[in-house]
Amino acid sequence: MKLPNVPSTSVMLMFFPFSLEGAAQIWLEKEPPRSILTWDDFVSKFINQFFPPSKTINLRNEITRFQQRFDESFYEAWDRFNDLLRACPHHGFSELHQLDTFYNALNSNDQDSLNSAAGGNFLDKMPRECLKIIESKSKVRQSRSKAIVAKVSTSSSTPGISPDVAELKDMVKALLLDKKNQSQAPATVKAVEESCVTCGGAHSHRNCPATDGNVYRDNIQEYMSQAAAVNYNQGNTGYRPPMVANQVRPPGFPPV
Repeated sequence: MKLPNVPSTSVMLMFFPFSLEGAAQIWLEKEPPRSILTWDDFVSKFINQFFPPSKTINLRNEITRFQQRFDESFYEAWDRFNDLLRACPHHGFSELHQLDTFYNALNSNDQDSLNSAAGGNFLDKMPRECLKIIESKSKVRQSRSKAIVAKVSTSSSTPGISPDVAELKDMVKALLLDKKNQSQAPATVKAVEESCVTCGGAHSHRNCPATDGNVYRDNIQEYMSQAAAVNYNQGNTGYRPPMVANQVRPPGFPPV
């Protein structure tokens, strides 16, 4: 908007109050009449009111000490750097100083990317060319990031979950499932082959036919009967087999 014979600062002085609200609007209304006559007066009073020297120093230090974070992408770092500049509109840094601060705050990969886009040393370019390269790089990275986030959101059952968290959850589920399967599986016990100490057969000595109680008792009775018959025929009625002769008969049992 251009008015004949009216300085631009006067136009700014007339229209700037319409951009104020809240505390800034209340402050301007409390100013005495005719206390602000020029644009420079307005800027000086406004800065002293809302940007005291201590706050200005802190904001300028944040700009000077700016560093790209470890997990911060290029366009995220550029947006955060611009937020610091907007928070202190009277920082006083030139465009070249701002570009130099931002470039030196980046990691080596992003610095190499800027140098490659500039065809040499990035800071050797004019400030306008540097800003175009940064804006172009920021838009490309931001569009790629949005595409990746959209792909993850559609493939993941949980909305807004990061790829690292989704992968970690899948690994934990797999480990828990494997542990559950191992706990439910029957324990494998190697069968112990039995061997009889009496006859050497593939069975326990308790089940050995040679030491079975009934068979052993029948064999003894058969042996005693045969021995008694032989001695009876020979006229030796007092003969007892050797296996029985030395045995002591339990009390109360009559002689056989």
